[in-house]
Amino acid sequence: MDLDLTGRHALVCGASEGIGRAVAHELALMGADVTVLARRADALAEVADGLPRHGAQRHGWLAADVAATDALRAAVEALAAARPVHILVNNTGGPPGGPASTATAAAYLDAFNRHLIANHTLLQSVLPGMRSAAWGRVVNIVSTSVREPIPNLGVSNTVRGAVASWAKTLSRELAADGITVNNVLPGYTQTRRLEQIIDDRARAGGQDVQAVAEAMRASVPARRFAQPQEIAAVVAFLCSPAAAYVNGVSLPVDGGRMQSI
Repeated sequence: MDLDLTGRHALVCGASEGIGRAVAHELALMGADVTVLARRADALAEVADGLPRHGAQRHGWLAADVAATDALRAAVEALAAARPVHILVNNTGGPPGGPASTATAAAYLDAFNRHLIANHTLLQSVLPGMRSAAWGRVVNIVSTSVREPIPNLGVSNTVRGAVASWAKTLSRELAADGITVNNVLPGYTQTRRLEQIIDDRARAGGQDVQAVAEAMRASVPARRFAQPQEIAAVVAFLCSPAAAYVNGVSLPVDGGRMQSI
């Protein structure tokens, strides 16, 4: 199986921690040059310095706020002009919880901007390099809510669905250029985002945090939460040469929790 990414340049978003950081590590192990992107320069520098290196691999970092569309486009276009990007991993922290019916228009617009608009801006910035190489991988780390909406995450459910439809449309438009576009749908994964969700549920239900976590684990056939590296391994495969004919899919990595097919 060909998993070699030597000579490919990957841009991994939300890579200062959690799933994004784990993805950056996996892609570096597979030989890619990796640029990590997030808002915190100090954290990014630490991540980039700690990535595996072999031979001529070059890793770097780019501090940017995905909500600042114009600045994001300028920064990534400059990066891609210097070193074409062949792999784009879109990964952004989810919006605050709450019902869809009570969310403000501003909350929807902010989430739309941080997710769909940011993803689209990043894609447009790196697409010329992918087309020139006749090779590209776009992987969006989304959510199982694409298939089954998650209670009390109204804004997130809405925007994640929009991202999944955007990706499916792109997968058909870009396939002839040698570019695949796929979504990974993580289940409950041991990250700060999951801790936030557990805390919110505990407060809303007047329950103990540990009791909420145990109930969530019990809903997963595997009876545990995923580790970030388990999600990252699937993302890395979709970025590999071996996954060249996998295109337009939304792949759950959830320990079997979802009941839909």
